[in-house]
Amino acid sequence: MEVSEVLLPGVGVRYEFTALSGDNIGIVARRDGEFDLINFEPSDPDSGKTLFTLDREQAEALADILGAPRIVSRFADLSREVPGLASSTIDIASDSKFDGRTLGETQLRTLTGVSIVAVVKEHTVIPSPTPDEVLSGGDSLVVIGTEQGIDRARGVLLD
Repeated sequence: MEVSEVLLPGVGVRYEFTALSGDNIGIVARRDGEFDLINFEPSDPDSGKTLFTLDREQAEALADILGAPRIVSRFADLSREVPGLASSTIDIASDSKFDGRTLGETQLRTLTGVSIVAVVKEHTVIPSPTPDEVLSGGDSLVVIGTEQGIDRARGVLLD
C-alpha cells in the first residue's frame, strides 16, 4: 500500500492512501495534537470531508487497536524470512499463576530462549516490554524463538 505525505504549512501533515473500498482516505496530523480523518476526491484532495476528529489520547487508542494485529503480522513475516525462527502468541489464562505477576517472574527468556517482543492487553500493544510489566489474565505475549523454545514457553506459562 502506498501512503503519501503532504506537508501543510502552519497546520501539520496530511497522510493519504486509497482504501480497499476505493475511498481516498486522509489523516491530518495537526500541530495542535489533534487528528482529522477525512475522505476526499482524488481529483481535488483539498475538498475533503472531515469524518471525525480525534484528540491525541483517542488517536493513540485507535493506533493501538489497529496496531495489535499488525505487530503480530509483522513478526510472522519476519519468521518466514529467517530459517529456524518462529513467532507466536501465548495467552495468559485468567487463572494463570502469572496473573498479577511481572514478566520477569516468568523467566521465559532464561528458561526457554524465546524473546517477548510485545504484550497485548485488550486493545493496547506494549512493544518491547520490560521485566517489570505486570501480566493479567487475558493478556497475550508475542514471542519469537525456535519452535521448541516457543513450545517450552507455552508449557511454562500454561503450567
